[in-house]
Amino acid sequence: MKTSILAFVLSFLVFTACNDSSKDKNVVSASLGNINTLNIVVDNLLWDDNVGETIRNIFAAPVPALNQDEPLFSISQMPPLVFTGFATKSRIILKIEKGKAAQTSINEDVFAKPQTVVVVTGQTNQEIIDQIEANSSKIIDAFKKEEIKEKQRRIEKSLHDVSALEKNLGVSIKFPTAYRIAKQEDNFFWIRKDIPTGTMDLMVYEVPMNTIKKGDSAVVDIIRMRDSIGKVHIPGPVEGSYMITEEAYAPYLFHTILDNKPTFETKGIWDVKNAFMSGPFINYAIEDKVNNRYVVVEGYVFAPSVEKRDHIFEMEAIIKSIEIK
Repeated sequence: MKTSILAFVLSFLVFTACNDSSKDKNVVSASLGNINTLNIVVDNLLWDDNVGETIRNIFAAPVPALNQDEPLFSISQMPPLVFTGFATKSRIILKIEKGKAAQTSINEDVFAKPQTVVVVTGQTNQEIIDQIEANSSKIIDAFKKEEIKEKQRRIEKSLHDVSALEKNLGVSIKFPTAYRIAKQEDNFFWIRKDIPTGTMDLMVYEVPMNTIKKGDSAVVDIIRMRDSIGKVHIPGPVEGSYMITEEAYAPYLFHTILDNKPTFETKGIWDVKNAFMSGPFINYAIEDKVNNRYVVVEGYVFAPSVEKRDHIFEMEAIIKSIEIK
């Protein structure tokens, strides 16, 4: 009897060890790379031809509403032969394969985790180009969502206390301790982060529902709202100066969803009345029907003569963590 029990125990241990060994083989390593860096895996001949031109035109296109041209993604190309080992661990990858049926697939955690790998195939250059152009919005959205998640993961390592926001506005938002609450008054919060070349700023406040009317006038209402808030709360460097919306550049207006609520997303250039200061902003007006208001969260950057894409992206990641209690 004892012999049978001992044999059973030994068999169980061997079985468990085998299973654990099998699990170890399936463990996917962590992905790598700077935020918004896209690895392009494509044959050199295709890269130097019209396929590469199409890829560059779409994925390295200028980001809208920045002071200067900056690419949507920082792209790095490599031929398939060297796409092995360390190179496969990039967080976002676009892989081009010629000689197969035309299609586009979006895959998660193929070589590392977290990771988004988009594979575009086609029998000819033109089929590949058609696939890229037809699915560009979907591909960019998948890559951007992956990068937002990664940025939020990094932010969550050291979070600022937001109890004041929760108490006064019924809003929770995740931003790092590198930021400070510079102003808190009349249900308005001005949150700032000093950087070597200037500042990165967030504003969180509420306005009545009738402040922004849906339809063609929405962007006009949002500009009017921004300018009135800037006049009251965001002073410039000289007396009588304050933040306004740059008149020479019409803001981009999109419709999106934040915290499961309809939201106006506005991107544009801010300016300071009576002073030489400007920079990009991204503004979200979230419809909060329960409380008959819009919760407005805006991020903007003042960083003369330096690239601002990743600064604005950081604030977009912060803003998209919002929860209205």
